[in-house]
Formats: sequence, structure tokens, C-alpha cells
Amino acid sequence: MIKLKIKLALFNLLSKLAFTALFLLVMSYIIERINLRQVDNNLIQKREKVLELIGNIGIEPFMTSDTTDAFGSYNILKEEFISLEKTDTTADLNFIEETSRIIEGDEIAYRVLNYSFMVDGQKYLLDIGNSLTSIMQEKKNTTRVILVFLVLIILITFLTDLQYNHYLLRPLDRITNKLKGISNPALFDKTPVRTNTSDFYSLDHALRELMDNINELFQKEKEITINISHELLTPVSVLRSKLENLLMKTDIEPEISEKIEESLKTLHRLQSLVNSLLLIARIESRQYLREETVDMNEIMREILNELSPVAEDKSVNLREDYIDNYQFKDANRSLIFSMLYNVVNNAVKFTNTGGEITAKSVLRHGRFVITISDTGKGMSPAQMNSLFSRFKSKIITDENSTGIGLAITKSIADFHNIEVSVVSEPAKGTTFSFFFPENS
Repeated sequence: MIKLKIKLALFNLLSKLAFTALFLLVMSYIIERINLRQVDNNLIQKREKVLELIGNIGIEPFMTSDTTDAFGSYNILKEEFISLEKTDTTADLNFIEETSRIIEGDEIAYRVLNYSFMVDGQKYLLDIGNSLTSIMQEKKNTTRVILVFLVLIILITFLTDLQYNHYLLRPLDRITNKLKGISNPALFDKTPVRTNTSDFYSLDHALRELMDNINELFQKEKEITINISHELLTPVSVLRSKLENLLMKTDIEPEISEKIEESLKTLHRLQSLVNSLLLIARIESRQYLREETVDMNEIMREILNELSPVAEDKSVNLREDYIDNYQFKDANRSLIFSMLYNVVNNAVKFTNTGGEITAKSVLRHGRFVITISDTGKGMSPAQMNSLFSRFKSKIITDENSTGIGLAITKSIADFHNIEVSVVSEPAKGTTFSFFFPENS
């Protein structure tokens, strides 16, 4: 995935490259025409200077005694020449052509200005030439300069566009940063983003209104959950009390007694479910305090010690590997205990006889991480997708399980800003990783 600012800068770059490519296609012809035009203008200027000089000093100095019919001059590199000779042609000449001349045995291609004029009744032909080699060299030099200039312009404009896009899209970055890591709409930063772009202003305003609406709906849902749970606890307690009193009677038939015990188990499971829902609702409503500093290694040892009898009964090996003592600040110890206990308890239940469970803590990129791995049954992708969801089909380990233990774990983790990662493969086991906040 590419950020919008990079896409905009790349589009601007590609558009400039496309324009440059188009320009390069016609640049050679344009430069050639410009150079030829300049060469022709120079030839004309030299012609005028020669005519001015002839007008001032006359034609005789150019017609020396040993060359009475012609005059020729060229520079040492034979890049330019001027020739003056008598001519019998009756036509008036004034044109520029490309032709070859032999100078000192060398045949050289020139661009030549031919011009005829009269002096004292005698017609003379003036030729002024500039070698095509020097013209081509000037063309190459001009092309090289233009190419370097284009590359610099493209590079500078790309960097400028990138910087401007970064500045232009800064409000969008702030909006996305406000959305990152928001597990509860009540935690959304409602401070308006400062921007003079109407689109970003509208987006930020719409998001704030959306978060308010979602938060209001969440609050209503939590209130309904709490109210229903409270209302359910009272009749459950009454029914349980009456059933327990019935069991205390001595004249009750064994068959009826067995059915009452089954009903008590169902009521117990229902009560556990209601209490779990209340716990989640209170966590999400942030009714718990986070004022304790928790020794994470101590909590893990306490959990493993508590579950070790169950593990021993199943011949499941419990391994521990902790780094130096880590203190988690601003936490609720009982909730942290429940968060990790649910995972270790599930690992024990799902690990077959002779399996192994490993609890370890490490530091990764400055963050404290607790991992709980087992060699149990593992989970399918479908089970992974609904792992932390409530009231969705899961594997229930026993009849007393509510099936929302991991939902409680996720709620507690979100409450403490702890990231949870799960890796699992059927028949190979599962690994839970808890990433604690930096500098916690």
C-alpha cells in the first residue's frame, strides 16, 4: 500500500517524465533549427561587417598582387572561412547552402552564405562558411545542457511536490492518527483538526459526529446489558435457593433429586454467563480503577501454580521462562490475572495428555511481551475469525463454560492498551502473545 502523498508525488513525476519524453522527441529538431538560425544570423552579420570593411577601405587591399582574382581566409581549425573572388555571373546571389569545400587537401562540409555585389563595375562573389562539424558540436553541447537542466528541474519539482503534498495532507495524517488504536469511541480525540482544506474539515467533522453516535449507541447497549444482567441475577438467585431447599428434603425421590441437580448446574452456568457479561460491560464502561503496579512474573507464577494440579492430572508439562522482573504500571491486578488465567486455563483444557504449555516473557523492540504456547488441538481459520467474539460458535470445553472467556480477555487487554496476537494451526497448537505498551 502506498500513501496518498507518495501517489500524488509519483503522478506529478510521471506526468513530468511524459512531458519530458515528448519534449525530447522534438528537441533534436528544435535545437537543430535554432542552431542553424543562429549560424545563419552569424553569417549574415559577418557578411555585413565584410561589406562595411570593403566600403571603408575599398576592394583593392583584398586583391593582392599574387591573387588578383580571389581572396581566401580561414581559421587554423578550418571551422570558418571567408572567400572573395571576381565573378562573371549576371545573377544576383544571396542564399545559404550546405556544401563541401576542399581546404589544404581536406574536404570539409560547410554551411555557406553566398552573396554577390558590385564594386566599380566589377561583380564579386563573397562566400562565408561555418563547418557543419562545429554546428553539430554546438547542437550536442546545447542538448547536453538542456538535458541536465531538465533532470535538475524534474528532481527539484519532485522533491518540492513531495514536500508540498506532505504539508497539504498533514491534516489527513492527524485524522488517521486519531483513529489508530481506538478500541472505544469514547476515547476518540474530538479536538477539531486545524485545516484550511474544506474536504478535510468535512471529513473530520463527519468522523466526530460518527464517533458521538457510535458512542451513544454503545452506551445504550452497555446500559441494556447491565440492566438485563442485574434483572436476571435476582430470579436466578431465587430459583437456585428454592432448588437447594428442595434438595435438603429427605423424602425427595432420587429421580427428582437428579433433575434438580441438573437444573442447579444450568442455573450456575447461567449465573456465570450473566456475571461475565456484567464484567465485560463494566470493563468497557471503564468502571474499574487502574492504580496498581503489577509484577507480571509473579502473576504468571501464581496462575501456573493454581492450574498445576489440573495439568498434572492430564500429564501436561508446564514450562516457565521469564526475563528479569517486569512491573506493569497503571493496571488493575485482578483484571490482568483474569486476562492471563483464561488463556492458560484454555491451554490446559485443550492440550492432550503428554502435551506441553510454555509461558515466557521477552523484550521485543523495547516492549514487554508475554507468550503462552501449547501443543494442543489448535484452531481452524473459521474459529480464529470469531475467537474474541461473543455468542458465536466456539468449542466449549465443558458444560460449566460460558464460552466468552476470550472475549473477556480481549476486553481487559483493550482496557490496558495491550495488543493481543494469536497464531494457531490445527493439531499443532496455539500461541497467544500479549504486547504491553511501551514505557509502561
